[in-house]
Amino acid sequence: ALPEWDKKIQNAFLSLYDSLFWECKAKGKPSPSYSWLKNGQPLASEERIQIANGTLIIHMLNMSDSGLYQCVAENKYDTIYANAELRVIAAAPDFSKNPVKKMSVVQVGGEVTIGCKPSASPRAVINWRKGSEVLRQNKR
Repeated sequence: ALPEWDKKIQNAFLSLYDSLFWECKAKGKPSPSYSWLKNGQPLASEERIQIANGTLIIHMLNMSDSGLYQCVAENKYDTIYANAELRVIAAAPDFSKNPVKKMSVVQVGGEVTIGCKPSASPRAVINWRKGSEVLRQNKR
């Protein structure tokens, strides 16, 4: 029987250093074999890339992983393709959606909470400074 998709891959928009997991499944007789293409070129397992049956896993995504991917399922009767785009996104920290308050009024000896939630991809590492002094976490 001709191969037919049970599960196709979907477009993915992931952050730098994330992992991608795609799975496609097809039925047919004889059971289809699978392969993967990136921008029309065969994709092979290597250090960061794992390919097994209908699964593709890419660890520690980088910008060069972006592209058009195809899961290929074939048996002796036909070859079918499932297409999806992977876009790896990197963005510098941006405070426009969640700005840090410029001023907080607090009584001496009182407690203050200052929120810091920049949007960034990958997630930003946050450090605090008072003037030129780096603040370290302590009981205060």
